[in-house]
Amino acid sequence: MTPTVRAAALLLLGALLTGCLSAYVGAAPDESSVVTAPPTVASTPSSPTPSSPTPFAGIVTIRDFAFDPADFTVHPGAVVTVRNTGTVTHTLTAQDPTTFDTGPIAPGGTASFIAPSQPGTYPYLCGYHHFMRGLLTVA
Repeated sequence: MTPTVRAAALLLLGALLTGCLSAYVGAAPDESSVVTAPPTVASTPSSPTPSSPTPFAGIVTIRDFAFDPADFTVHPGAVVTVRNTGTVTHTLTAQDPTTFDTGPIAPGGTASFIAPSQPGTYPYLCGYHHFMRGLLTVA
């Protein structure tokens, strides 16, 4: 193999590996080291107490390969908007994908889905990065 052909083959291999690895982040983080920021709230309750949960604003933000908030509660049939502020494509997909799925959300994009009409808990994940998980509660 000539040096020119070898150099071209190495450049091609490098480009392929970069593309393949760009969507891979690695093993799931240790749950004890995960810190979740409180969700952004559209309005504040008139008389909050320190132990009151923060109401869900209807928007889940994907940042740094995590859902924010990861666990949230909505009413049956509520519209949930998902905003991807990350640098790679993500989804918010029920473990049973027929229940709800945003489909691919490109970096900077948004998508919405309608919460199930049946009350219950619905685990979800990112279809591309399975270590990204959360729990939707419909009540």
